[in-house]
Amino acid sequence: MYNKILVPMALDHGVSEQTIKIAQGLSGGTGEIIALHVYEAPQRSVAAYLDEAAVKESMATAKSNLAEKTAQYAGVRAELVQGHSARTIIDYAADNGIDCIVMGSHKPGLSDYFLGSTAARVVQHAPCAVHVVRDRP
Repeated sequence: MYNKILVPMALDHGVSEQTIKIAQGLSGGTGEIIALHVYEAPQRSVAAYLDEAAVKESMATAKSNLAEKTAQYAGVRAELVQGHSARTIIDYAADNGIDCIVMGSHKPGLSDYFLGSTAARVVQHAPCAVHVVRDRP
């Protein structure tokens, strides 16, 4: 069993519910589960055309959506951080003593045929065990 499990959540994909349920099983009912959404700020070239209030509103919406998706799961703490998805997940795991990451993988392209690109990077560089759940159509 794992003591501290990180569940990265892409709010626009359906695999999140599966990953939380798997994390609950892996925790044995006693471990801490953190649902993490990484908000990726718009690229600089795009950000130049966006109002700062619009970016803040987008982050607030993401935070609200994360809270809504995780509210039904007892013992799951929701967190939203800003950064690059893969790098932020890896750093968060290292900085917070995470001993397992449970994440989804979906819609792979040719360069990442077996795993999604974020999942592939996390598997390669995470400081802990990583369980990957494939999103089935």
